[in-house]
Amino acid sequence: VQLQASGGGLVQAGGSLRLSCAASGRAFNYYAMGWFRQAPGKERDFVAAITWNGGDTFAADSVKGRFTISRDNTKNTVYLQMNGLKPEDTAVYFCAADKRHDTLSWRRGMVGLWGPGTQVTVSS
Repeated sequence: VQLQASGGGLVQAGGSLRLSCAASGRAFNYYAMGWFRQAPGKERDFVAAITWNGGDTFAADSVKGRFTISRDNTKNTVYLQMNGLKPEDTAVYFCAADKRHDTLSWRRGMVGLWGPGTQVTVSS
């Protein structure tokens, strides 16, 4: 599975963006998918993840209630809808995939497949 993220950009605080991550490969349906982000000078942090069939999602406390992760297995694509953006959401966002579906692995960044990042900048 190869991943390609898109949808980043510049937005004012309070605005919205939707990130997309297109996956190539036949095994997409077997993978949990998720998003991480890395702000300048900081470590990469978990944002949100979704199980293979979309039946379960989990997110970092910092984005709960504002960000929503979803997937469309017919399009091999996972989405991150980001509402109520704040300047502290500014980061490079990375799409990731792994056959592990447990929360702990994802929150620790223990995932095997990564796509190139997409920049999200939120101005105040």
